[in-house]
Amino acid sequence: MERKISQQVTGYRTKDGAGVNLVRVLGDQTVRQYDPILMLDSFDSTNPDDYTAGFPMHPHRGIETISYVYRGYMTHKDSLGNEDTIGDGEVQWMTAGSGIMHEERLPAAARLLGVQLWLNLPAKDKLAPPAYHSIKNSDIEEIDFNWGKLRLLAGEFEEEKAL
Repeated sequence: MERKISQQVTGYRTKDGAGVNLVRVLGDQTVRQYDPILMLDSFDSTNPDDYTAGFPMHPHRGIETISYVYRGYMTHKDSLGNEDTIGDGEVQWMTAGSGIMHEERLPAAARLLGVQLWLNLPAKDKLAPPAYHSIKNSDIEEIDFNWGKLRLLAGEFEEEKAL
């Protein structure tokens, strides 16, 4: 099967939240082409001043946010009473559904490196109850190959299923 690149996207540096420096790879200009992916941000910094302002309490509705922190820490707190911190190699998964208020704090670390993805929920799930869960390192299956390793965060791969 031959595959062709149909479009290349170049991210751009911006600030979001209370002043977090990041690279927006996909955003409001790419929604039509990439729906259900509404947004994809990447962050990489060794300077805490770039990110410790965080993302103060704000609302979401009708989407899911998935944050993968490869290095550093992210603390989630929401209107359902959830509060949780993930660190190196862990994931936060929030279903906003019918609506949720939440904040993300980014404590100072030697390096903050990760991505956040916003997914558009299907129309039938837009008003689903909001929910939060984290995927800790102990829950992540690592599959070794000759050419590297795969960290199975969600779904399934060959015979393996994510928790």
